[in-house]
Amino acid sequence: MNFISGEIIGIDKPYGWTSFDAVKRLRGAIQRRLHLKKFKVGHAGTLDPLASGVLIVCTGKATKQIEQLQNGTKEYIADIMLGATTPSFDLETEIDNRYPFEHISKEMILETLPRFTGSIMQVPPVFSAVKIDGKRAYKYARKGKEVELKAKPLQIDEMELLDCELPLLRLRIVCSKGTYIRALARDLGEALGSGAHLVALRRTRVGNIKIDNCLSVDEAVGMIGECDLEFPENYTPAPNAGLTDNVNT
Repeated sequence: MNFISGEIIGIDKPYGWTSFDAVKRLRGAIQRRLHLKKFKVGHAGTLDPLASGVLIVCTGKATKQIEQLQNGTKEYIADIMLGATTPSFDLETEIDNRYPFEHISKEMILETLPRFTGSIMQVPPVFSAVKIDGKRAYKYARKGKEVELKAKPLQIDEMELLDCELPLLRLRIVCSKGTYIRALARDLGEALGSGAHLVALRRTRVGNIKIDNCLSVDEAVGMIGECDLEFPENYTPAPNAGLTDNVNT
């Protein structure tokens, strides 16, 4: 593999890890393999710590493709709990309000989902990385400060009901860059005359990269340690580069 000219690696980010955690682990393995103190590695599209699934990691010159890769269509599997809300719209914060959900049926959900497909406007969660006056919104939210976020346009291509065991339902969502599935949970709960929050999220596709073709972090680190190295023309690798077996962090 030619990490310097650039590689694009699909990672199955574990639950509880930040996107930076995964990038840091791979960067460390590559730096040790190439005997470099610094090396450019980045990811195309942040995935929340409470979500798992496809995270695209780019190395070397392939980091120039990050913006293009970020624009790829995303697919998610989302578990949404009706009848309760949290300030963050997911499990990062505790339940703050409970609502009736007994009036909701599967048929009612199927009738409501089309309202959220196509071109829609969405207000991002306050617990998000959206910037307000140069600061991330979540920094205000965690201090209990009220902030007002503006609705943004986005595209929802598909919303499919995969399972419905009320008050829990599972959706497959195909959407554009910038979509907050947590905010979709909030809006769906309101549309159903109740409340809702996200309890599980898995990203199953980004552009053409599907979860079935992704590596676990450990598999990726192992691949880095064992693969055949290639180098660009006129590049002189560090002495003994690629000969180390130490690829653990």
